[in-house]
Amino acid sequence: MNTDDLYRILRTGHAQAQGVVDTIADPLLILDQALCVQAASRSFFETFGVDRYETIGKSIFELGNGQWDIPELRRLLLEVVPKAAAIVDFEVTHDFPGLGPRTMLLTARTLYQPDGGSHSVLLVIADVTEQQLRDAAKDLLFGELRHRMKNLLGVIQALAQQTTTEGRSAEQYRDDFIGRLGALIEAENHAFDEHQSTDLKHLCEHLLAPYCSDRRAVVAEGCAVELTPRQVMSLSMVLHEMATNAAKYGALSIRDGRVRIGWRTDEAGTNLTLTWAESGGPPVAEATAKGFGTTLIQATVEYSLRGRLELDYGADGLHAEIVIPLGSVAPRD
Repeated sequence: MNTDDLYRILRTGHAQAQGVVDTIADPLLILDQALCVQAASRSFFETFGVDRYETIGKSIFELGNGQWDIPELRRLLLEVVPKAAAIVDFEVTHDFPGLGPRTMLLTARTLYQPDGGSHSVLLVIADVTEQQLRDAAKDLLFGELRHRMKNLLGVIQALAQQTTTEGRSAEQYRDDFIGRLGALIEAENHAFDEHQSTDLKHLCEHLLAPYCSDRRAVVAEGCAVELTPRQVMSLSMVLHEMATNAAKYGALSIRDGRVRIGWRTDEAGTNLTLTWAESGGPPVAEATAKGFGTTLIQATVEYSLRGRLELDYGADGLHAEIVIPLGSVAPRD
């Protein structure tokens, strides 16, 4: 075999090896014993917006703006080669140039060689930012579902206890209870019907229907306010949650308690201020730790409706003020 043949074989082998590296979807680096980059995958260059001259031959701790220069990662990488150990899913959260805040999982293993004499490290970088956001959203959804089921059962129990039996037959009690329960089911369905489009007065009356029949909940007359389907969905969840809490702990938990909802808009019609006022209920106080319901209300107002929430735990009951933008100011996704 002459020199040209040997060179051709070596070049073909190198091209095949680089092809294997470039085929891997996640960014990949091959580091030498000094943790300098020997090779990098095409995905690495594309993901981080760098070229070979900025990468090959550089220490991993010098890449980019030093995002990999983490003391714990440095310690772990230095243990990979001498101990033939491995790093699996080491989490790095950083504001990467051109990418923004991202969460990366690093997996490093000693590059296998038959004679066991390898001092190179194979480093795979997986971007799990979107997956973590999806997982968090899924956890919130399941948490909300469990919370709403618990609250719904609690409200049904409260409705049964508050539907008076005095001077009524069993049939009358049954009809009254089933009527309230049916209204509660309608309110629950409305809270999750994101295709519903209606005005604010109709929304409030619909959600408080279980408590409006005996004037325990009053929807005050206010100016006409048209809501978008997304605003209806979000505000339904907020008002339903507040009514649920009132039925369990607040003014709607006793027969003489009352709730009044009112609203107004500013002169330009760009901001809505909605008030929720409880009276005649048991004394209330702000909890030392936020429950899921309060967290859900606050998150929905601030992030879904891009609004502001103020809660006042007065001696006569809870007073809440919700300010949300209307008109051309669209709520966040």
